[in-house]
Amino acid sequence: MGTHTAAVEALKADPATAGLRRSLEVYYGDPGRDAAMDAFYARFVRPGDLVFDIGSHVGDHIGSFRRLGARVVAVEPQPLCLRALRTIYADDDQVTLIEAACGAQPGRIGFLVNSANPTVSTASSDFVSAAAGAGGWEGQTWDGQIEVPVTTVDALIAEHGTPAFAKIDVEGFEDAVLTGLSATLPALSFEFTTIEREVALRCLDRLTTLGFGGFDVALGDHKELKLGRWATAEEMAAYLTALPHEANSGDVYCVPSPSR
Repeated sequence: MGTHTAAVEALKADPATAGLRRSLEVYYGDPGRDAAMDAFYARFVRPGDLVFDIGSHVGDHIGSFRRLGARVVAVEPQPLCLRALRTIYADDDQVTLIEAACGAQPGRIGFLVNSANPTVSTASSDFVSAAAGAGGWEGQTWDGQIEVPVTTVDALIAEHGTPAFAKIDVEGFEDAVLTGLSATLPALSFEFTTIEREVALRCLDRLTTLGFGGFDVALGDHKELKLGRWATAEEMAAYLTALPHEANSGDVYCVPSPSR
């Protein structure tokens, strides 16, 4: 698998991928961050497992899942990000790249692009509206729109198999992604933001319907479970509702049974 250093450096030097330079600098080349991420995900991912990375951006999570020995199906709709992913993982036959958004049903959708900060590009116009004027989101502009294909988690499972873990990070479209899932998985995570807590609450409702019963949370980019136990959906909803706005974002981790 290597460290992908040469590919990342080439992308950082390429004017065509200048919009990703900051992400590439943040997410690659920090061995301490990589080690912490690997140690964190090792509780969910084992060698030989299949993992879905839904909303891959520049693929740092793909790197962690691969270092843990998993096969990865990565879903990303942005052409610029896909260019980076194809460059970084060109020689890895255990990484399958899907050029699409993930949603409630197959089709096509308008995708709102933030060219200065592609990590917050989104298929959710509500997310863009919620960010307008919100503290911590100053200066964010969604200045482009492209039409992209949409797949579903169910369709990915039908084609590639059931994953041991699915990471869902799609900027306010997480509830739509979970609408396109009709079965319980061994574990998954979904991102939340404090500007759109109602999306997270809908995700918790959907996951409860699917049979998930244990929830914990990591805040920001820190890979550390805050509760240290599997809470109920009601407890997690109360926790997310009570978070200060400044918490900004994080990921909820979900398992079928708190006994896991």
